[in-house]
Amino acid sequence: MVKVYEISKDADDELQHRIADLLMGQMESMWAPNPYEQLLSSIQLALKDGSQAHIFVAEKDHMLVGAAFFNVGISMDKGGHYIWLNDLYVHKEHRNQGIAKKLLLKIIYWAEQEKIKGIELETGINNEATKALYNSLGFYDIVSKRYGFRF
Repeated sequence: MVKVYEISKDADDELQHRIADLLMGQMESMWAPNPYEQLLSSIQLALKDGSQAHIFVAEKDHMLVGAAFFNVGISMDKGGHYIWLNDLYVHKEHRNQGIAKKLLLKIIYWAEQEKIKGIELETGINNEATKALYNSLGFYDIVSKRYGFRF
């Protein structure tokens, strides 16, 4: 059975490292000079008091198998708070079991309770399985071009 829950702000070091270990599977396909340190630093920042970042995890048999990381921001377009879903990751050995869907449903439920106005995210244009998951839950395409800048 898969349990999905939010990581509390007082999560201990061991849990923070378990989350970083899980997310390393996603970072391996991304460029980062020190991916583990970068992940751990981001997790620690997200868990600080006053942070608008949240981490939800999926646990199966006492093992973390999935994670979602998002920030709550304010949108003029939506007229209130919205979620930017930075990352949604399920370990490759646990995919196609509905875990990503459970994570998303938990986030949607949380967002409704918090009176959040919407959720936005980005995925690869060729990632058909992920797009199908998002569409099955009512997400829709937004035409845009995203830009970035790194210091």
